[in-house]
Amino acid sequence: MPVPEKIYLLAFTERGRRLAARLSDFFPKAQILSPEARDLSPYWHSGAALIFVGACGIALRRIAPYIKDKKTDPAVLVMDETGRFVIPLLSGHLGGANALCQEIGTLLGAEVVLTTASDLSGLPAPDLWAEEHRLLLLPEERLPRFTREYLERGHLFVFRDWPAPLPPEWKEVEAPEAAHLLVSYRRFTLREDQLQALPRALFLGVGFNQGTPAREFEEAFQSLFEEMGLRPEAVRAVATLERKLSEEGLRQWVSGKDWEVRGFAAEALNEEVKRRRLSASAAGQHTGALAVAEPAALLSAGPGGKLLVPKVKRGNVTLAVALAPPPKGRLSVVGIGPGGLEEMTPAARKVLREAEWVVGYGRYVEQVSSLLRDKRVFVSGMTREVERVERALEWAREGRKVALVSGGDPGIYGLAGLVFELARERGVLSSIEIEVVAGLSALNACAARLGAPLMHDFAVISLSDRLTPWELIEKRLSAAAEADLVIVLFNPRSRLRTHHLLRAREILLRHRPPETPVGLVRAAGRPEEAVLLTTLGDLPAEAVDMQTTVFVGNSETLRLERWLVTPRGYRGRRF
Repeated sequence: MPVPEKIYLLAFTERGRRLAARLSDFFPKAQILSPEARDLSPYWHSGAALIFVGACGIALRRIAPYIKDKKTDPAVLVMDETGRFVIPLLSGHLGGANALCQEIGTLLGAEVVLTTASDLSGLPAPDLWAEEHRLLLLPEERLPRFTREYLERGHLFVFRDWPAPLPPEWKEVEAPEAAHLLVSYRRFTLREDQLQALPRALFLGVGFNQGTPAREFEEAFQSLFEEMGLRPEAVRAVATLERKLSEEGLRQWVSGKDWEVRGFAAEALNEEVKRRRLSASAAGQHTGALAVAEPAALLSAGPGGKLLVPKVKRGNVTLAVALAPPPKGRLSVVGIGPGGLEEMTPAARKVLREAEWVVGYGRYVEQVSSLLRDKRVFVSGMTREVERVERALEWAREGRKVALVSGGDPGIYGLAGLVFELARERGVLSSIEIEVVAGLSALNACAARLGAPLMHDFAVISLSDRLTPWELIEKRLSAAAEADLVIVLFNPRSRLRTHHLLRAREILLRHRPPETPVGLVRAAGRPEEAVLLTTLGDLPAEAVDMQTTVFVGNSETLRLERWLVTPRGYRGRRF
């Protein structure tokens, strides 16, 4: 569930302010308010979350004048001054307060106190699911009873003719009358125990004569939707010829509706008519547009939209309805950093928070397991990268939000490249959204532990020959050493591959003296982190494994007490 990126913190004691400052370190857009700030209205309606550090009673008294309903109230949280507990007070689902609480609990080690029934039951919340997939739950007043009965029953039958992804706990049925929840833009007569999840996926195109009154627009619209069995609430936008947007009848008709109003130039409409081979209308000689209703509806629905109801003339009004394509699934290839949550970027945490499904190698998933409490997780072992990527692509094609976790940075010996390769082979590059979320590479994290070994040109080489021939690796080692580059070795030694590091040292010693400084960093950012400084001649291969990154200095790299430094030469030769 998306949570607000902007957060306002209010604390009332010095200890509370210290905790607020600590919390703000994890959220770049967090702002600590003065405890004297009495008027909360500028923050209440800003789309931000409010976090009170102090007693619940203080928070409740401060927010009481502003509380309206769960659809408009912001996420409001309370933490005690010691940081032991974090509680969502308002908008646990729709405002993202529960999700924000879970993240804060993970970051600060606080106990999360949830009281929403669906979270306690372990079942997916219908209102949260609908919000995530941009669906309206109607009739709204039935939702509390519907949710109560669902939780008591423990299961949910769903009919859908709109491809919104369903949680695994819900069962799809073929007949609307057998369902508790109907996912559709069509009109149904609902029983008292049924709810409809409505996608706002319909786009109305309108052509009309000058001077047409608002009443005639409404009558034409209502009669068409009743005849075609469509729900008026499913309309997202109405579109027409651009120069007719100022018509008084049209303006009055749309003024009370929650619709976008769009206008298109005659040239754009004509291009759509020709591209789609739509039929022209006789009105074109007066308007300059070959047709209005159908091309306006289709242009408004966007690429991939299709004509659901061809133009129908009702008196002075001509209407057409286009159906937008379902939202694309999203595959985010997420770099989770070297190990510790404090070294994971806010962008990566946000993606994991919003994902429905998480895919990854077991050890990497374990590193972020505290962020995945309400996620569907697929884990596979070493050498099964293709399987993981294919599974992630499959779920994204179903319209889901999928996070594929990669240690360090996904573009450095990670899975980002394989995602694009397989997406192209499977023909899904344009049918899903793909994003690569950068992470802190072991290269960066380990270099920081050593000081400043990469201040000058360097090369990064993996010693794993699973995907690269060893002959090519030897060639690259020799070239990098001869060029006097600082060399960083990834995947230096595994349980079955023990000789590669020794062979690499032999090659490097042809070009570097034995006293060349070497730094070993193992498991950076994790509890078992260890740093060792040595030399190329004394490099202890037995102390190196797959979690170790090896830094081999160049001819100018120096050991300064517990640091490795490669001079850059900013002020001439410094050492």
